[in-house]
Amino acid sequence: MTAAPGRLYRLAWGLYLVLAVGGAVWIGLRRGVIPLSLFFDVHLWWLDLLLGTGAALLLLGAWMGAERTVPLARDLDRQIMAALGPLQPGEAVALAVLSGFAEELFFRGAVQGAFGWLPATLAFAVLHSGPGKAFRLWTLFAAVAGLVFAGLTVWRGNLLAPIVGHFLVNAVNLGRLARGRGDSGRLAESQPESEKES
Repeated sequence: MTAAPGRLYRLAWGLYLVLAVGGAVWIGLRRGVIPLSLFFDVHLWWLDLLLGTGAALLLLGAWMGAERTVPLARDLDRQIMAALGPLQPGEAVALAVLSGFAEELFFRGAVQGAFGWLPATLAFAVLHSGPGKAFRLWTLFAAVAGLVFAGLTVWRGNLLAPIVGHFLVNAVNLGRLARGRGDSGRLAESQPESEKES
């Protein structure tokens, strides 16, 4: 029998649904309508797909570099893994799809549309915070990612590139955590001695 996902996984689903509905309502009230052009450019959608993929590769490369050189990054992986609980690959992908769409709709579509890129980026970073030093690194990474996604939104005028980039970053990281629950060499290397001996 498969173990149930952890409390953070269930909380995340609820939060992302609230963000998606809240973002849609906010945009609808502000604009009177939610235009299709907010989501993609019918002529240059392929460019947005490429830009989103490129942004994801840059962010993933930065995170993998941090994992190799910053012990806090490996500690953060362990803490998030423990909070999420066991994840099946399908659950990781579903969470990545929902988080990528909901967070970009809310932060880049609604907040950035109303207040600009800086408040949207700061709010996005604050959402990705938690207790302890390791989570400060998560907040910093979210701020950098938020700046990248905000820039793509300003440049391209739609949400496709940020949604694709956000989805890919989360899909790769959640998938890696789902597969590597304690089996990843990098994660195992950083375990305290007391954990290795038990």
